[in-house]
Amino acid sequence: MVWNETMECMSRDEMHKIQSIRLKKVVERVYHNTPFYRKKMQESGVTPDDIETIEDIVKLPFTVKNDLRDNYPFGLMASPMSEIVRLHASSGTTGKPIVVGYTRNDLTVWNEGVARCLTAYGLTKNDVVQVSYGYGLFTGGLGAHGGTEYIGGTVIPMSSGNTQKQIQLMHDFGANALACTPSYALYLAETIHESGIPIEEFKLRIGAFGAEPWTENMRKELEDKLRIKAYDIYGLTEISGPGVGGECEYQDGTHLWEDHFYPEIVDPETLLPVESGKFGELVFTTLTKDGMPMIRYRTRDLTRLNYEKCRCGRTAVRMDRILGRSDDMLIIKGVNVFPSQVESVILELPEFEPHYIILVDRVDNTDTFQIQVEVRPEYYSDEMNKILALKKKIAARMQSVIGIQPDIKIVEPRSLERSQGKAKHVIDNRKLA
Repeated sequence: MVWNETMECMSRDEMHKIQSIRLKKVVERVYHNTPFYRKKMQESGVTPDDIETIEDIVKLPFTVKNDLRDNYPFGLMASPMSEIVRLHASSGTTGKPIVVGYTRNDLTVWNEGVARCLTAYGLTKNDVVQVSYGYGLFTGGLGAHGGTEYIGGTVIPMSSGNTQKQIQLMHDFGANALACTPSYALYLAETIHESGIPIEEFKLRIGAFGAEPWTENMRKELEDKLRIKAYDIYGLTEISGPGVGGECEYQDGTHLWEDHFYPEIVDPETLLPVESGKFGELVFTTLTKDGMPMIRYRTRDLTRLNYEKCRCGRTAVRMDRILGRSDDMLIIKGVNVFPSQVESVILELPEFEPHYIILVDRVDNTDTFQIQVEVRPEYYSDEMNKILALKKKIAARMQSVIGIQPDIKIVEPRSLERSQGKAKHVIDNRKLA
């Protein structure tokens, strides 16, 4: 068990003192070791001497994803390459990848962050964790792997794909926990039910799901199909990988390990801090990272923070479920639409599977908005009036939640492609015009 009670449960004043000391130290590090940050700070008229407390963080300039691409591959390192023991990179499909370097100390901090999450879920050294995130340059696989070893648990390093073998080894090796994307967990659940192996023969009790936004309805679906408790694990490559935060047994927000990763919420338009408890864009500063620190990194994730003490006893700030990303938001006929809103409607209606595609296009200068969604086998019918009734039901619900009525296309069960990693739900052809 790895419960860092001192850090996870300390008072706000004590946390602020630690954050202030660590912020000053990391700002000095990047100013002297990273030309990019030194130049940005000089352009903003800021020096390390201007940073005394954590409240001074607002004086510092923001960092964005393009800064990492522009300094590819090693321009943002604050440690010599002789001290960098591992490199990871994002799975971006366009342009240069985001490259991140880790020192030995960075890996220890990362492993401990994941270990705190696994412990909060109730896992111990006696548990077996099947890691079905992708291994390699993607941080998911090795992140979950390192955290499991840190708590002394047994790792099954499956990576993603090869679904039949996933199920066989999960069953035969007695995995207690599954770590993967929620969309792949759903695919595994479907395949288990089709395999003929009774779900009662599996020892799964916990899921550690992340790397893509998911809803409360998706959680219920996973918990019901896999007979587990499904927990969120949050992270991003630029900050460290999975383990920046995770839920506790109360599933009432994702605790962020703010002694290592300082969170802010800003207005994505003005970049000014929002009022406490308001939604905005999540920004992180790494307080203990040596290899490649990030100063006020704009994640584009939209959420809010809750600083009230949790029922579990932790005072570590809690983050709400991510609404979506500010750069994933679709503006259709002037209406803001998030894929998570579409998913929440689909999952609340019992007739539909949680598999869907959002198709957006522009015809004669007018936006078109179609949602393809699978109907469950027991509701699928050749009778046109029954399918029309289903279309009418889901379209009306979509309009009430989103504010715009999509063209609904109901498709046959298991006709949409399944994801073995991060699910792709949106095809916006307007961007290609």
